[in-house]
Amino acid sequence: MSDGNGHPDGVPVPRPGAAGDDLMDVLGRSRELGLLGDGGLEVHVRNALAFLPEIDSSSRVLDLGSGGGVPGLVLAVVRPDLTIVLLDATQRRAEFLIDAVDTLGLGERVTVALGRAEELARWPQWRRQFRVVTARSFGPPAVTAECAVGFLEGPGSRLLVSEPPGESTDRWPADGLLLLGLTRGSRTSSDGTTIQRLDVIEPCDERFPRRVGVPTKRPMFR
Repeated sequence: MSDGNGHPDGVPVPRPGAAGDDLMDVLGRSRELGLLGDGGLEVHVRNALAFLPEIDSSSRVLDLGSGGGVPGLVLAVVRPDLTIVLLDATQRRAEFLIDAVDTLGLGERVTVALGRAEELARWPQWRRQFRVVTARSFGPPAVTAECAVGFLEGPGSRLLVSEPPGESTDRWPADGLLLLGLTRGSRTSSDGTTIQRLDVIEPCDERFPRRVGVPTKRPMFR
């Protein structure tokens, strides 16, 4: 099914020519540099597109641990209504992302942030400034949740996590999420990718996220 604009079931996909070709070239370079995992580039794109149904129009989005550019760069290309921050803690990945943003002509609405999430989530320009946080292969559930909550606006905002194959909702215990002001939302699957939505029900406590490394060493839940 198509909506008449090359969008199956109303979901935009990179189209041939111009931006679509440039995006695939950029992702190909990412894989050559070892920043993107194995598998066809189309598989990585489909994984990114699975986030789209949960992202409202004109949202401000932060991609947590952007790495090789998925889902952040894909979302930026197919959704020109979004303002996106691509966050990564390593200089090498950040440099790749900066070059990719320039190549794709996304500089007016896409920013690359270099630093640890635990620190950047406390910067005034980032704290509670995003409607959506996306995460793909960032870390264990408790680490991902704690590193994300400081960026989210408050009730109505959400964390979207690409789940490993075969994982259940048991990874996201209700009591543990509640400590961070989150609750488990919808769980959707598309083209082999499962996206777990976690909804903010109240602003997180000011102590979160804890200092660098603590969410990993002493996770809020298991």
